[in-house]
Amino acid sequence: MTLQQAQHQVDNWIKKHGVRYFNELTNMAILTEEVGELARIMARRYGEQSEKEKDKEMDLADEMADVLWVLICLANQTGVDLALAFQKNLEKKTNRDQQRHQTNPKLR
Repeated sequence: MTLQQAQHQVDNWIKKHGVRYFNELTNMAILTEEVGELARIMARRYGEQSEKEKDKEMDLADEMADVLWVLICLANQTGVDLALAFQKNLEKKTNRDQQRHQTNPKLR
């Protein structure tokens, strides 16, 4: 699935099942909440915090998908083409950081 297809599928789902998009500020708050849930898993499963029994039931992939879903909603609401934005961002990073990471002694 491409990013454009994902944006289209989310938009169709919202129109069919969701009545309408939540407003942009509400979706920003929801995105923050979803990133927090993802961070909880990461901190406990891969970081130094211990994982509680109930945390072990949390699905990392599902939490990542929740973050992507809300990000796609925000892109749709604000007229952002995520495929184009990602391509431009990749080009920016490539131009800016071509040698930066390779010459960083902290990464060796």
